[in-house]
Amino acid sequence: MDDIPVWALTLVYWLHMLATVLWIGGLASLSLLFIPAARKSLDARSYAAFLGELQRRFDPLGWFSLALLAGTGMVQMGANPNYQGLLSIENRWAVAIFIKHILFLGMGGLAAFMSWGILPGLRRLALRRSMQPEHAESDDSQFKLQQQEKRLLLLNLMLGIFVLGLTALARAS
Repeated sequence: MDDIPVWALTLVYWLHMLATVLWIGGLASLSLLFIPAARKSLDARSYAAFLGELQRRFDPLGWFSLALLAGTGMVQMGANPNYQGLLSIENRWAVAIFIKHILFLGMGGLAAFMSWGILPGLRRLALRRSMQPEHAESDDSQFKLQQQEKRLLLLNLMLGIFVLGLTALARAS
């Protein structure tokens, strides 16, 4: 910790907390508020437009937050006196950080699948349904994708909550 000036480490901690709030707050807002409300209140064309606009605005913020979390987390880890080296898991702090990083990688994978798989698929189905409302198979496909989207958003939110718990455990060590 002596190698990094206090002001720089303070800035790193602040940026890490800011990125955490943006990421976890965004996941909570999406999974618990915005997407369920939009699904219930918008017609197919409006829902497709909403998803497109939501993804256009949220994806850059989400990916920036994840990159910021990774970068600032590495600085914090290296500055922590409990850090004994890569894959050195010899104390409670190291175990908590190791599990936290595994969950973080899982969250990144889920975010990628949502960004480049689920949301574009939902947008395409909603647009197709708005142009050809007589196709019932779109309803079934859309329902399945919406259920998958809901489960993955909630899973990502739960992983984020576990990551916060592991952070608390590491800080208490």
